[in-house]
Amino acid sequence: MIRIRIVVVSLSLLLAFLVLAQDLRAADDPRVLRAGAATADITPPLGEIVVGGFAPFPADRVHDPLHARCLVLDDGQEKIAFVICDNLGIQREVLDEARALISDETGFPIENILMSATHTHSGTRARMPKFRPIVVRGIADSVSDALENLEPARIGWGGVEEPTEVFNRRWYVSDEQLRRNPFGGVDTVRMNPPRGNAALEKPAGPIDPEVSFLSIQSRDGRPIALLANYSLHYVGGVNKGDVSADYFAIFARRIGELLGADDADPPFVGMMSNGTSGDINNINFREAGGKRYDRYEKMTEVAENVAQRVREAHDDIEFHDWVPLGSARRELTLKTRKPDKEMQAYFARINAQDDDAPKYHRHERTYAQRVQTLLEGPDEVTVPLQVVRVGDLAIAAIPFETFVEIGLEIKEKTPFNDTFTISLANGSGGYLPTPRHHELGGYETWMGTSKVELEGSVKITNAILALMAELDSATDR
Repeated sequence: MIRIRIVVVSLSLLLAFLVLAQDLRAADDPRVLRAGAATADITPPLGEIVVGGFAPFPADRVHDPLHARCLVLDDGQEKIAFVICDNLGIQREVLDEARALISDETGFPIENILMSATHTHSGTRARMPKFRPIVVRGIADSVSDALENLEPARIGWGGVEEPTEVFNRRWYVSDEQLRRNPFGGVDTVRMNPPRGNAALEKPAGPIDPEVSFLSIQSRDGRPIALLANYSLHYVGGVNKGDVSADYFAIFARRIGELLGADDADPPFVGMMSNGTSGDINNINFREAGGKRYDRYEKMTEVAENVAQRVREAHDDIEFHDWVPLGSARRELTLKTRKPDKEMQAYFARINAQDDDAPKYHRHERTYAQRVQTLLEGPDEVTVPLQVVRVGDLAIAAIPFETFVEIGLEIKEKTPFNDTFTISLANGSGGYLPTPRHHELGGYETWMGTSKVELEGSVKITNAILALMAELDSATDR
């Protein structure tokens, strides 16, 4: 009887010890980061209007399909989603419709989704009746599929410079004829001046040569996704009427090949987002003429160069099994620009002229219409701003074609060790120059191209930095 009691007590002690040991192991277990990625086709129907220039035209051929590319991260308490769409710029109301659909179908916290457009100039308007449902459905499908693909992962980030593919496109030029504007005046600088022209003096601003990237792998090292960011407007060089995702999609495919992810299951998702490229393009204006490229050749060259540089830098990044995630958002109200009485009278005279009357500027009637739209529109606009935290990396989201100096200032003043900015994110509000550039003039500053108050960039930068400070002050979980 005594022996039985001793055995029972011993078994009880052993069970208690095992439970305690299990609890201690659970407490010591590292926190788990999960990640999933997916794509969805958002190619528009033929006949939709290709936008990006002053004279839109119908799409009559799909050279390469357009996609919504999604990366979802889950640290156990917070979920974050990035959705990068092949489009010129997607209006907030379209993106908000996609958010609502995602919430209904998955319950994903919609305030933690960062959506953006790449700014390809060979896509069509996302808000059009035939195309809008495709965009909304595709965004929602990319998120739900990425959630299905969630698995334990590790994450790292870094940056590398590729200065050969980015040039400031705003120039001081001595020829007054090159600086005329549609408002009957003369600017100080010119956007996209003639290449190699004797009137060229110097660029009106800097560049940001950094390619920032965020890389995600499975626990055994299989590539899951890579999200890159480069401050390059777009490349172009397509046939008229072609639908194409530009160099953004070529990079997305090529980086997967360079990382050895061709046979990954689930499929690897490469992503290239547009940085602060409002005044940056791929043209070296110092060179007259230069090499003549075939269609799609130049964008392929750019994508290859950028992907190779990222691949080289990828070997040096540190991967983490877990990092804290976070997202902070703010709605900022800005005044919209309005023409004064003098400008209204000027464009009234322009509109009263015969079509064959001599023109001071070839786009003066286009801007007469754009200015009138601003005059008849709301006095204020509320724009969504967002910062996403991934460990000690901060990613800002600004819904404008943001000038490079804004991105450089945010990088300089960020409280995080690493930072980059995604433009045309969560909306599409036109160009965002700095006050200095508004004084210089030029296409990107013209009323109708730039739609919000002249101090808009200052207020947005301050709000973004405040959101970063908010996330930085949060205690790591």
